[in-house]
Amino acid sequence: MTIYLDCNATTPVDPRVAEAVMRYLSEDFGNAGSRTHEFGTRARRAVNDARSWVARAVAADPSEIVFTSGATESNNLAILGLAGALEEKRRTHILSTAIEHKAVLEPLERLAERGFQIELIPPSAGGRVEPAEVAERLRPETGLVSIMHVNNETGVIQPIEAISEVLAGSAAYFHVDAAQGFGKVPGLKPPRLDLISISGHKVFGPKGVGALVARRRRYNRPPLVPLMVGGGQERGLRPGTLPVHLIVGLGEAARLATEFRTTRTARCEALRAELLDVLADLPHQVNGDLEHVIPSTLNVSLTAVESEAAIVCLKGIAAVSNGAACTSSSYTVSHVLRAMGLDERRIRSSLRISWCHLTPRIPGREIREALRPLSG
Repeated sequence: MTIYLDCNATTPVDPRVAEAVMRYLSEDFGNAGSRTHEFGTRARRAVNDARSWVARAVAADPSEIVFTSGATESNNLAILGLAGALEEKRRTHILSTAIEHKAVLEPLERLAERGFQIELIPPSAGGRVEPAEVAERLRPETGLVSIMHVNNETGVIQPIEAISEVLAGSAAYFHVDAAQGFGKVPGLKPPRLDLISISGHKVFGPKGVGALVARRRRYNRPPLVPLMVGGGQERGLRPGTLPVHLIVGLGEAARLATEFRTTRTARCEALRAELLDVLADLPHQVNGDLEHVIPSTLNVSLTAVESEAAIVCLKGIAAVSNGAACTSSSYTVSHVLRAMGLDERRIRSSLRISWCHLTPRIPGREIREALRPLSG
């Protein structure tokens, strides 16, 4: 039996989440926008409950939650949706990092084409962006700072709370792509975090649903403009009939993550200890500062072994990856590891191994036997 160790690509759906989704697919299938009968009322109530659970996880108000199709859409809405207001105020300098997901970097490229000045902060060798680097580059004309919560390739947790303190005196909006960290590690509750993108399928919920947290600042919402038009749903920011079953799934996933985060973390830490014990027998280097890595991710380079060869050897034993799932169809050298200053050979030898509390075990003996011949 192959053990799934690619949870940063997507997580298994919690059985309780799946049960809730199926209920609102097959039984309570009403449209939340229908106001004339009980089917719509039940659907609307379920959406409101889900909104409350997502809000509670980040200490937001339920009215500040906008449901989307996932973190990619949320990132686009946060970044591109602010563009007009920033241009009007002539605050067209944007700070981000060289290790962001493409769902942030590509919208930023769009803004660069419109004349925005995009400045990407390099990480330390350990994969972390230091608050001092943000403070040094901050300007009066900085309109947006966009920094991820947890890196999807290395698992390194960024110092979001400390960066929010750096921004205390700035008018710049602070956007956080929290796809990999929401519900898993703390750090998303400071009120200075104006915009937070989350994704359901990274936190044991269904694919195709996520949310953008858009906090009020002095009672004012971030001046977002919708990317699509055609209805007044979701505060006028995201038109279309709400996928009630998916939203219910996200809400249940947020509830479970809030309630069981401590026990889930302990399980992930135990599995990491098992994996590190396995790797101790194989020549390797860890990519990312272990003191700041989420307990469910390791990025390692096996000495003199290309990742593609290692993945083939692990087939039937463990499902792992060598980078972000969004770019796996056409493999390119990791821009994250390159930004960290790693050499080409080490990058091409890198494996991303990610697990979760539902992972049954680390197949240590099988991994050792499969990779030891390659490692000399």
